[in-house]
Amino acid sequence: MSDLFPAPTDLPQGVFRTGDTKEAEWRVWAPHADSLSLVLWRDGRERVLPMQDAGDGYFICREQKVEDGLRYAYRFPAGVTRPDPASRWQPDGIHAPSAVFFPKSDGFTESWPGVSLRELVIYELHVGTFTTAGTFDAIIPRLEQLVDLGVTAIELLPVAQFPGERNWGYDGVHLFAVQNSYGGPQGLVRLIEAAHRVGLGVILDVVYNHLGPEGNYIGEFGPYYSNCYRTPWGNALNYDGPDSGPVRRFVIDNAVSWVRDFGFDGLRLDAIQTIYDLSAKHLLAELQESVQAVAREQHRPVHVIGETNQNDSRLIQSPERGGYGLDGIWADDLHHSIHALLTGEKDSYYVDFGQAEHIAKIFNDSLAFDGQYSRYRRSRRGNRVDMIDCEKFVVCIQNHDQVGNRALGDRLSTLVSEEQLRLAAALMLVSPFTPLLFMGEEYGETAPFPFFCSYLDASINRAVRRGRLDDIKDSRIRRSGKIPIPAAQETFESAKLNWNWDDNRSRKNLRLLYQELLKARKSWPVLREHLRPTAKIIQSPTPDGPAAKMLQLTYERAEGFVVLANLSASSGQLPTEFSAYAQLLSTSSEVEVVAIDSSMLRPFELRVLTKDTAVR
Repeated sequence: MSDLFPAPTDLPQGVFRTGDTKEAEWRVWAPHADSLSLVLWRDGRERVLPMQDAGDGYFICREQKVEDGLRYAYRFPAGVTRPDPASRWQPDGIHAPSAVFFPKSDGFTESWPGVSLRELVIYELHVGTFTTAGTFDAIIPRLEQLVDLGVTAIELLPVAQFPGERNWGYDGVHLFAVQNSYGGPQGLVRLIEAAHRVGLGVILDVVYNHLGPEGNYIGEFGPYYSNCYRTPWGNALNYDGPDSGPVRRFVIDNAVSWVRDFGFDGLRLDAIQTIYDLSAKHLLAELQESVQAVAREQHRPVHVIGETNQNDSRLIQSPERGGYGLDGIWADDLHHSIHALLTGEKDSYYVDFGQAEHIAKIFNDSLAFDGQYSRYRRSRRGNRVDMIDCEKFVVCIQNHDQVGNRALGDRLSTLVSEEQLRLAAALMLVSPFTPLLFMGEEYGETAPFPFFCSYLDASINRAVRRGRLDDIKDSRIRRSGKIPIPAAQETFESAKLNWNWDDNRSRKNLRLLYQELLKARKSWPVLREHLRPTAKIIQSPTPDGPAAKMLQLTYERAEGFVVLANLSASSGQLPTEFSAYAQLLSTSSEVEVVAIDSSMLRPFELRVLTKDTAVR
């Protein structure tokens, strides 16, 4: 069969140990080069070794006495020297030689059972702004606080090596290398081991749709980029064109490496609608198969979750049903619906949202748009997903994109009232979906999260600033002079968390609410089992003014359990059929200090009721 269908050479790239414990082999795919040399730097001296042509564009070379930290690069026939496309460590930055790093993957997952999909409560954080120091090691002392909050996994924004020391992470150019300013691969290993010790999973945000614009040399090695597609951020990767096989392997090996060699418990795939692939077997399906093979070997769950704006059930349907088999997708409709309702904003994609009925539909069907016409997109969007388990949909009320892509990077806590903020949190946490918190939201952090970068090329910094300004449609904001400059140090510094809630009653109580609701997700069967409710909007009489709109959630498998959320700015009457129910929880911040008529729901109050006292 091999003679009938001869396959090209297929090798993983990078530096690998051979049978000899001190010997290493370098492998690189460079079909654009007629020959290639390996350059080593030892004790300040350069050594050049010719690489062996292994066929089909691959070059290999072996060397004795290789240890972590050895600097190396590849030299083309014309004399140009480039870092390794599969470098695991760039201690001196994106343009400098690579450094050898051999992952110590033996044993770090043996006693770690992982976190099941149903148990996931994700906490999204940016390494550089989560703490003052902005390193992996600086995160470790905060892990116990996250466990105490009720989080079960942290999700790191991308850590692949990017230009400079300040970036969201989506401009990485060395997919296998861990950002040097964060602490490099050694620091990442320490963080993951520490997280596992306290019972936290760790998920990594990875970018497989494009590479950043500076220090991006892989196109010099081979046809990594597509001639057919382009993303909003740069050239798309070649997943279905000529010679796409090694490109696909490069990316899949990267995904596998994060799980196998570092111990990550999941991957969040960035903007998968721009991973263009018309192959009979989509890259996403192949990547998921490879990651799950490692998960089975390590006897723990690993979750591959896609970020998408398509609302497409194929992504999470099983391969047997024609799907890609991903474990979950980001489902932004709940965020958009809550945000538009509470803020009244109608610009951009918020034009499609803002009605209470949108929220009810999401609780019923997981998505607001599952085939309906979108005014913003001027086309139909999505397909039905209501038959798919609720935990496969990751929802939020804030995340890095929804905050950071605003002109000023302002958080929800600065846009709505305290009661509205508490309502938003509760709607997310009583939902049957998998919740994602954005760092600091649990105590109402007000520090912005604007876009920031620190390209070494000043012209790119200027271009980024122009592009961000062009995206701002509000002329008042454009003229205000308040728009952050992405490359400015102060823009980055402004995004660092304050970590302060004990001396502020509102912040302290908000964190307690998150803590109480996250505890409830583990103890209340309705929430623990991700039961889908029957949701409807009811009109509730008010003492004066128009009727209040309330969201009512009831459950077929838990008849005595009900959630009522007043989505209006006026008080509303509690439906009489629930008047004898006991209160499990209220989001009203005034419950402890003033007498409240229990027959009325205050403006923007969510209340959980039960007639079964055993639930408590």
